Amino acid sequence: MILSFISRCIRTPALYTLSKRIVTPPCRSVSHDLPVGLADAGTIFALSSGQGRCGVAVIRASGPASSTALRCLAGLTHSLIPPRTASLRNITDPNSREILDRGLVFWFPGPHSFTGEDSVEFHIHGGAAVIAAVLQALGSVPGMRPAEAGEFTRRAFQAGKMGLTEVEGLGDLIHAETEAQRRQALRQMSGELGRLYQNWSHQLKRYLAHVEAFIDFSEDELIEDGVLHRVDESVHQLQAEVEKHLKDERRGERLRSGVQVVIAGATNAGKSSLLNTLCQRPAAIVSPIAGTTRDVVETALDIGGFPVLLSDTAGLRDSPDLVEREGVRRARERLEQADLTLVVVDCAQLPSDAPEAAEFLQHHLKSISVYSQHPLCSTPVSTVQNLDRELERVSGLPPVCLISCHTDDGLQDFLTVLHSSVRNLCADPLVGAPSLTQARHRAHLQQCCAALAQYQRYRDVDLALAAEGVRLALTSLGRITGRVGAEEILDIIFKDFCIGK
Repeated sequence: MILSFISRCIRTPALYTLSKRIVTPPCRSVSHDLPVGLADAGTIFALSSGQGRCGVAVIRASGPASSTALRCLAGLTHSLIPPRTASLRNITDPNSREILDRGLVFWFPGPHSFTGEDSVEFHIHGGAAVIAAVLQALGSVPGMRPAEAGEFTRRAFQAGKMGLTEVEGLGDLIHAETEAQRRQALRQMSGELGRLYQNWSHQLKRYLAHVEAFIDFSEDELIEDGVLHRVDESVHQLQAEVEKHLKDERRGERLRSGVQVVIAGATNAGKSSLLNTLCQRPAAIVSPIAGTTRDVVETALDIGGFPVLLSDTAGLRDSPDLVEREGVRRARERLEQADLTLVVVDCAQLPSDAPEAAEFLQHHLKSISVYSQHPLCSTPVSTVQNLDRELERVSGLPPVCLISCHTDDGLQDFLTVLHSSVRNLCADPLVGAPSLTQARHRAHLQQCCAALAQYQRYRDVDLALAAEGVRLALTSLGRITGRVGAEEILDIIFKDFCIGK
């Protein structure tokens, strides 16, 4: 399910296992009976502040028995605490009356809560024993059970608090590791992407209502002239908007999952040294023996706020060794998947003549060429620098950087070029229209475009089939946001056309 990403932010496996084993005897502090069917409705609870020992842990409950849980654990005998106000209380076991901890409790009556239901939060000390004890106490309250993965967010979606795109934005925000990822996720969670798709959906509902009204009532001359012509123009315009939205070069998806940067080149060119320099640790083995790297070595980096998945690969050469040949095959496969390639060239192997060097680099246009300067390299630095200046005058070549992984000379200039290239691949998530972030969005939008093309294809052949194309396009958009219904189309028919006058 789409919502399963919240799982690791809800509770630890150990505590979840513990809460699953809880036997739920009646809460002794409750003098009134629970409403019939409350246990079936289900009130869920879970650790919401993540795993590990911490200063403060947050345990959340949501559902009709939340008020009962608040009374049982916070010792409230009469009225509840004021909504959305912190109250310092002893947290007690509802059966033994033992004090488990002292912390803050919050009461969020529905529908003004994250889930739209009655909710309560316990802000307690983050020790494992304290958390386990409070979860055990909540499990003893009738009608309460441990939450499933993503269930709080699922209830928020079902209550209309969030659309699917906002839910996905929340998940991306939780898992964001770089500044650019945070910005993109926060923009999506705010509903901007969902509003774009909802606006298109509203347009399609109107078009479909007009077409179906024309089919049903045109013979009675109750439909004004030019309705279908306006629908034709609007459908064509909307299809162009969706196609433009799709032509984003996967910037949003790339920012969400990380830019695939692959280090490639001949054996002993300095690829593994470059990987170790960039990630500031010995991630790959470096030796003077050619063919040391056999498999793909990956590491995640933050380059100026943008996520990068950097891969070191086997040196590209023909080899009789079966293992090395497999490594070369994997290297070529990874190159096919790369968003950006760092072509590492040993200075000693680079042609000294600028035209020859330019011809050599023409094979790597979608890349950054890195001249690796070894300590024992016989080529003078001045010669390489002169060649670099000559290559700058040649148009159409990829960026070229001269670095030494041993002295870090040229490293800062290289990082500047790398950051610029990565930024161009992802773009600024706060500029322009919101970006596609999920492969499922792209698939549904492509289906939407195909359905709109069906409308135009059958417009003069069979209007019913043309209308079906608009309906399929609307369904495709509804699958992105999670909201689509036939009743809305009927409402527009009666609102826009005043049938029967």
